[in-house]
Amino acid sequence: MNRQPLDEFKDHVKPAIISKLEEFVLLGYTDVSEEKLWGFLKNKKWKKTTELSVHEVVRDVLALKIGDFMNYATVESYKTANWFDSEEGKDVLKDLI
Repeated sequence: MNRQPLDEFKDHVKPAIISKLEEFVLLGYTDVSEEKLWGFLKNKKWKKTTELSVHEVVRDVLALKIGDFMNYATVESYKTANWFDSEEGKDVLKDLI
């Protein structure tokens, strides 16, 4: 099997990623982008893996469930800085007070 670093497969598996994004849109999840999906796969699904075969990458993309992605996205949003610390958040907070 031809195993390669994950980033080399991104362009090769783009049709599978697009297909999965279209599936998410049909389910009502329109805010998922190609970069967010690839980030989930790299940071969560393949966290301990550095090299895979192309068929393994495609398998993982097509087997992805929206619930798994949304759980990851929710946890990541809690890890990021507080929205009210951003400039936009401070402006909204000033308007509220």
